[in-house]
Amino acid sequence: MSDLSEEFRCRAFPERTAGVLLHLTALPGNGPVGSLGAGARHFVDFLAQAGFTWWQVCPLGPTGFGDSPYQALSVFAGNPYLLDLQDLRHRHLLTEDEIKSLQRTDDEDTDYGRLWHELRPALQKAAERGVKLLKGHSAFQEFCRNEKSWLDDWCRFSALRIQNQFMAPSLWTEREPDKELYQQAAVLQFLFSEQWFALKNYASHRGVKLIGDEPIYVSSDGCDLWAKPELFQLDESQRPKFVAGVPPDYFAEDGQLWGNPLYDWPRHAADHFAWWQSRVHHDLRLFDVIRIDHFRGICDYWSVPADAPNARQGEWREGPGVAFTKALGDLPLVAEDLGLLSPGVDVLRKAARLPGMAVLQFGFSNPAENPHHPANITADRVVYTGTHDNDTVEGWIKTVSTEEHYHLKEALGQIRHPAKDLAQAALDSPGICAIIAAQDLLELGSEARFNTPGKPQGNWRWRMTNTQLAHLFTQVEEWQYRLVKANRFNG
Repeated sequence: MSDLSEEFRCRAFPERTAGVLLHLTALPGNGPVGSLGAGARHFVDFLAQAGFTWWQVCPLGPTGFGDSPYQALSVFAGNPYLLDLQDLRHRHLLTEDEIKSLQRTDDEDTDYGRLWHELRPALQKAAERGVKLLKGHSAFQEFCRNEKSWLDDWCRFSALRIQNQFMAPSLWTEREPDKELYQQAAVLQFLFSEQWFALKNYASHRGVKLIGDEPIYVSSDGCDLWAKPELFQLDESQRPKFVAGVPPDYFAEDGQLWGNPLYDWPRHAADHFAWWQSRVHHDLRLFDVIRIDHFRGICDYWSVPADAPNARQGEWREGPGVAFTKALGDLPLVAEDLGLLSPGVDVLRKAARLPGMAVLQFGFSNPAENPHHPANITADRVVYTGTHDNDTVEGWIKTVSTEEHYHLKEALGQIRHPAKDLAQAALDSPGICAIIAAQDLLELGSEARFNTPGKPQGNWRWRMTNTQLAHLFTQVEEWQYRLVKANRFNG
């Protein structure tokens, strides 16, 4: 083990630990999508009993077209789809009959069309009732005061989006937000906050901590660009001049054209990255640790002309670098440093003393130079079997090349149970934290893949069933043993 591996310490992970990756929409339950309710608490119970320390989720923001949590309509607001409907019934905001009409069978994946056509109107009805029931409510008023710095923009945006038939802000004709719709948006965010912190406190009391995900970019049709256009590279018509993406890589031969507006980094630097500081500190109230998605963009970023047909036509431009990390200070963050990297990315990450990432599914080609190979992983890494962008291990193993299969067997021995064998390799690695995808705990195949980068439709739909969660509880002792063996047990 290197000196760095022996000496590495960071705010995010003061000791060797392990956790599970499962987004909230994929939680089990009887509602139309995973929620902050009983399914979430039961999953926390499993993590605590099995000895895991961490639960990692994807971003929590309201999703728009494409349903991606990485293209949320706000980096500050919570997604009302995640609200626990039973809690809304207890608050007299929805009736039992209204909730029953939204129930699913145990083997249904998330149907986002149904969420739009059925759940969204039901939540709007709950918000209408909430405006009356919460009028003068001290906790609601305090929430509105404390969160005014972002909540006012979100409520105005949310109201105008409804008034303009959910079109992109550049097409809006209505410019004055309806007061009732504004208040309804505030009610939904208050309810989300109450339920989130109830879940966070429940997890904390059970010894489970939360890892959140901070997408580096914002949606082109979202509140953040609409409310703060001066922070982005826009033309005279307030439209993006250049957009974000990545060049051709492992995931896509044309690169990935994300389409997000790019930041005007000199403008951010001029006020010491105040918007970013408020954003990160907001999320550090929600989570114990935050993963900064696409950390490379802080060092240098791929800039693509807004009218380009794909990401091949972009170029690398210099990011804010060390000025950004110094402005944020010593915080519990993880740098997502995957993909094609320039040498400066690793220099910047290490200077900021942030752990990076290793993904075992990437580790078995060219092992001598591969940072994801088990023999090359150092302590300053959070080690994953796979991320939300990967296939499940059981699906991946069927597609690996002959070379990868050889190096996989060379590193891990005979592979009898691919998902659990790779999970054990993550646990046994020197990495400061090991994260196992929930689908790999369950040894599921490609049918349970959560996202395929470059595929615009059909993602984010997989959902754990009640039966599968019950099965995890039958494996508690097995995972306890594995975590104790790897010195990662949270007892």
